[in-house]
Amino acid sequence: MASPPDRIPPIVRRDRTSGPTRRSLLAGVAALGALGASGCSRVATASDTEGGELLERLRAQGVARLGIAGEIPFGYIDKNGELTGEAPELAKVIFKRLGVDRVQAVPTEFGSLIPGLNSQQFDIVAAGMYINPERCEQVIFSDPDYQMLDSFIVRKGNPLGLSDYKDVVEKKAKFATGAGYAEIGYAVEAGYKRGDILIVPDQVAGLNAVETGRVDVFAGTALTTREVVKKSAKAEVTEPFKPIVQGEPHVDGGGFAFRPSETNLRDAFNRELHKLKDSGELLRILKPFGFTENEMTDMTAKELCGG
Repeated sequence: MASPPDRIPPIVRRDRTSGPTRRSLLAGVAALGALGASGCSRVATASDTEGGELLERLRAQGVARLGIAGEIPFGYIDKNGELTGEAPELAKVIFKRLGVDRVQAVPTEFGSLIPGLNSQQFDIVAAGMYINPERCEQVIFSDPDYQMLDSFIVRKGNPLGLSDYKDVVEKKAKFATGAGYAEIGYAVEAGYKRGDILIVPDQVAGLNAVETGRVDVFAGTALTTREVVKKSAKAEVTEPFKPIVQGEPHVDGGGFAFRPSETNLRDAFNRELHKLKDSGELLRILKPFGFTENEMTDMTAKELCGG
């Protein structure tokens, strides 16, 4: 992502008329902190068994800890203090099928998800994380459960006529995106100076930056940007587009991250994921979060990791 793709929870997954507010943002942070404080000791260290024994340990303890980053619609705490989002809801189904009854949220900043996973603060990253070669050097991924294009938040009427990263560079627009987002690299590849990018915590902060005129454009996933502008009277979202990566149009895909030693868990997770894809149940799980048939994908982690 964002990854992704955006980090703090303001809306309830089945009430898409409720727009994000700063008050709900603070309530979400409080809920995250409360959940993070409850039983957030580190997970057991990996064994020497080939492929790892984490799945067996999770079955024995009956709970899997999910690293989330408070990003709607990928993984967040709703206004009732409940863990939800496309990745946690999908993880609940898959882990239940694998014999693990419960999942527990371990909130962190998006940029801390991979370090937190590898330092054993949680068992799996369930944050809709984009799969890319740089991340594949640090963790292993499930196959993607969705694909995603980019989109911009701009002021009403799109006064600069921005439709892609090339436009942002050519029109010298003031540009913002989220901390750790893949969109940083896409803008830099298009020719935008990295040091000139305004980095904000999440899509709500990005919307605010556009509405107040601090920037001309905020870049995020097509799904998160269209959700966050729903209640805005000052901003709108552009048409989704494919960023250019190494000279070619690129489609991102997001999935679940595992420690490199835990291939047995990753492979078991993948088998259940593919069953859900084949049956159509995957779309039914993701649909309440705004995902459509267009976001379904047959891409593999191997492809997105670069072969």
